[in-house]
Amino acid sequence: MASVKIHDEVQLPAGTWHICFQRVTYHYDDGNSEDGYRFIWRRPNNSLQAARGQARIPDRVTLKRLIKMAESQGWLK
Repeated sequence: MASVKIHDEVQLPAGTWHICFQRVTYHYDDGNSEDGYRFIWRRPNNSLQAARGQARIPDRVTLKRLIKMAESQGWLK
């Protein structure tokens, strides 16, 4: 298993849920860690919907908007 540290996040509403793009570090039980990015959904109560690493991106426009938001905040280079 892994725990995840979220460093940065941008999100867009999609109904009552929000689709998020995050810069994260995965910390594994064996002591290793990996930096990277992920897409994940936030429920209406603000908790994350972990779905075995899968998050459906509604459309190309949403994907591009999330990436542009991260770039404008300076954490996606």
